[in-house]
Amino acid sequence: MRKHLIVFTKAQFSALIGGMVDYGIMVFVAEVFHIHYTLGIVIGGIVGALINFTLNKRWTFNSDDAVYRNSLFKQLLKFSVTAINSIVLKSSGTYFLSTFFSIDYKITRIVVDIIVSIFFNFTLQKEWVFKKVQKNKKATADQSLNPDPIKAFIRQDKAG
Repeated sequence: MRKHLIVFTKAQFSALIGGMVDYGIMVFVAEVFHIHYTLGIVIGGIVGALINFTLNKRWTFNSDDAVYRNSLFKQLLKFSVTAINSIVLKSSGTYFLSTFFSIDYKITRIVVDIIVSIFFNFTLQKEWVFKKVQKNKKATADQSLNPDPIKAFIRQDKAG
């Protein structure tokens, strides 16, 4: 349980760093260039996602006792799908709350960001993008995918 709490805390810290950059870009684009804030969310979301991916891969979900189930390419592909959907949720959620409740987009964006980060991004990144296989279970997982009795026999012979 403690390990999961540490991973969750790291993920939220990574999201906070990426989110602050994302939020800053959104406000800058909207206030300085007078471009609609939803486009600022898209631009900021892309930059924030790159930061978040790097932090999550190298720090949040990295561990010595497990290896990633997916290759870097698959992680990037899955992360891109997650990030695109996250940006859509954040942009539409912010627009909806700001428009229908007449609340400043800078405030609604923070509320939407927290909800999307915890319930959508964290879950998909942990369980889909950066899924791990325990090193000591990797051989069993590999064997179940490609059962080769000769390799299994050799592994048992070397182990015992």
